[in-house]
Amino acid sequence: MDFTRVLSLLVVFCGVCAAVAPPGKGRGFGGFQDPKDSNRYIVDDAAADTLRSNLTTVFYPIIYIIVFVVGLPANGMAIWVFLFRTKKKHPSSIYMANLALADLLFVIWMPLKIDYHFSGNNWSYGEPLCKVLVSFFYGNMYCSVLFIACLSVQRYWVVAHPLSQQRKNNKLAIGVCVAIWAFIWLTTTPLYLYDHTAKLKDPNITTCHDVTMIKDSKNPFASVQLPFYYFVFMGMVVFLVPCVVIIVAYIMLLRALGNTMGNSSAAKNRQKAVALIVIVLVTFVVCFIPSNIMLVLHYSLLKDGVVNNGYSFYTSTLCLASLNSCLDPFIYYYVSEEFREHVKNTLLCRSSRTVERMRVSFSSMKYSNKKKSYMSSTGTTESSTC
Repeated sequence: MDFTRVLSLLVVFCGVCAAVAPPGKGRGFGGFQDPKDSNRYIVDDAAADTLRSNLTTVFYPIIYIIVFVVGLPANGMAIWVFLFRTKKKHPSSIYMANLALADLLFVIWMPLKIDYHFSGNNWSYGEPLCKVLVSFFYGNMYCSVLFIACLSVQRYWVVAHPLSQQRKNNKLAIGVCVAIWAFIWLTTTPLYLYDHTAKLKDPNITTCHDVTMIKDSKNPFASVQLPFYYFVFMGMVVFLVPCVVIIVAYIMLLRALGNTMGNSSAAKNRQKAVALIVIVLVTFVVCFIPSNIMLVLHYSLLKDGVVNNGYSFYTSTLCLASLNSCLDPFIYYYVSEEFREHVKNTLLCRSSRTVERMRVSFSSMKYSNKKKSYMSSTGTTESSTC
């Protein structure tokens, strides 16, 4: 796989999304309360046009369909392999299994988002389900960031301490995973504390997390105070700190590899670990950095009353972030030879017993071939054992 090409295509995709949107206009608009009807909100003409545009009603749902169609079976397969096919559990597989689970929990909600956009950005499932969708969307983003950081640190640890006790590391990995899930559950709670749906006057639709309701135009910060503090905290702490951890782990890994390049066999095995970190790092940079930067920027501008602030570009970066859910399984497949074999055997409907018998048979054939070769070279049978 040429990851340079993939990176270029994703960057071009993001640029196309921004170009398709009306210049200088956004989709995460501030809706001002209608003085004649307190239950409805008014947006300007640019906002209304964007909510009716092909970008939001055709292009985005197509991307989310791709994420759903690819991500659901791919992540389901990854979890199956990690749980039922991988006999020797190690910390990396534990982190990757949890990452696949986070992606799967995000992908299963995609049909609601697809229907929402195809319906003209009209949400018909109620406020509670909108909150669930939003919490799973952002929960997956930050959960993925944390698990990728753990995976990067683990890869460094394997290279720097190859003789460490696996059982002890497995227990630590399980504890870290439980802590991450608890932390994500706790930090997504604020998303349930304020409404995400907004009934608009024109167009006559109900949006979900697209229009921020501003009740007082003279004091917009009062209406966006909670989401502003929440997303700034998540962006600066839950995103930026793991990002730094990943970079540091990668640098330390390169140094550790530089000190052990004398053994060609060990160097080859450890280069596979480097390959995983490099690929994950590229995915991290492409999928998460743009969306988190635009997220913090959006709410920083919105609290000052700037309603049209390039949010259409931010939603394009969210599309990039959602692509992570269908890219992760292929990262495992590309890097891990063991994972590739398990996937191949699963697709061919080979049971674990069948695979083990094939492995024993293959080993016996290799032994037999070596034995015959040895006997033919010596001409005797006295030293036929290897």
